[in-house]
Amino acid sequence: MQKWHQIFQRNTGLNPYVWVVFYILPFYFIFRSSSTYQIVFGIIMIVVFFACYVLSFVSKGWLVYFWTSVQILISISMSLVFGYVYFSLFLAFFIGNIKSRIGFFTLYSIHLITTVITINYGFISKMPWFITQLPFVMLSVVAVILLPVTTYNRNKNDKLQVQLEDANKKISEMVKLEERQRIARDLHDTLGQKLSLIGLKSDLASKLITKNPARAQAEINDVRQTARSALKEVREMVTEMRGTRLEDEIFRISQILKAAQIEFALVGNPELNNISLMNENVLSMCLKEAVNNIVKHSSATACSISIEPGRSELTITVKDNGIGIPSETAYARGNGLRGMRERLEFVNGSMEMKSDQGTILVIKVPNVLIQLEEETRV
Repeated sequence: MQKWHQIFQRNTGLNPYVWVVFYILPFYFIFRSSSTYQIVFGIIMIVVFFACYVLSFVSKGWLVYFWTSVQILISISMSLVFGYVYFSLFLAFFIGNIKSRIGFFTLYSIHLITTVITINYGFISKMPWFITQLPFVMLSVVAVILLPVTTYNRNKNDKLQVQLEDANKKISEMVKLEERQRIARDLHDTLGQKLSLIGLKSDLASKLITKNPARAQAEINDVRQTARSALKEVREMVTEMRGTRLEDEIFRISQILKAAQIEFALVGNPELNNISLMNENVLSMCLKEAVNNIVKHSSATACSISIEPGRSELTITVKDNGIGIPSETAYARGNGLRGMRERLEFVNGSMEMKSDQGTILVIKVPNVLIQLEEETRV
């Protein structure tokens, strides 16, 4: 359970002063009574209820259900003796914060049944308190029905969101680790052999510089050429590191959708050969933003990505079965869509979005490498 003194404002969104009214209100009901015995009994019930309420939040195991049962009994007593039915609201809110599925449904059923029976008994017995505050009693019944379910689902969604964020962080760390290992392998394969060769040729040139100057000069030229070749390969490797390959991004997307329990389908080959690194990087960033929107906002259970290479342009279609885009204004405003459009416009690409039993996003970018080759031939 969460801490009782923090839970109200964060989870309900109600101002704390609203709850203060519910704290004071039962005293108004009991002081209307003319009997001193009833007033003392009412004060004891109020003190015991709030004590049990606090103990319910700080306890664990079976004690939670024990203190909650005591509160239900006090709520019934206050309703029948003083006509104060609003302790049921406290109970409804608390029951919604129970994490155990079985415990939640058990207490929810007991509380709902006892509240309905108590209120019906009050009306059948023609108790004046129930008749005079009929609208508020009906609102309390509605709250007893809806508040626990709403609170339980909200807490469950918050928990899933935290788990999803943790999974995304772990995936990100795994990707970083894999990238570091790949860089280490590339550096070893690229520079290790050439640096060893440079060292050997340098030693040989130093030995031949007095015996065979011509051969020593040739070895030094080889060292120079090898160093230039190594520098070129390092620059190429750094250039590749600056961009995100579509194949790598598709792998990360599959992991994120799996963590979000969204079925993923890929059509086409993510290994692109006829596209520039800049365009591929833009595609990867747009796909990442699109999938983040699907996970956070679409409520989808399935997502598919289709890669369709063409002669002059590459088309990628992202489709989900979620709630879709409610209006064009949402399309113009939000969720990083404007940033996606700006990135694509920078590389002369385009983006189209529509709702059809979900959301369909079509991204197109030109095949720059093919266009350059054709221009060179001309």
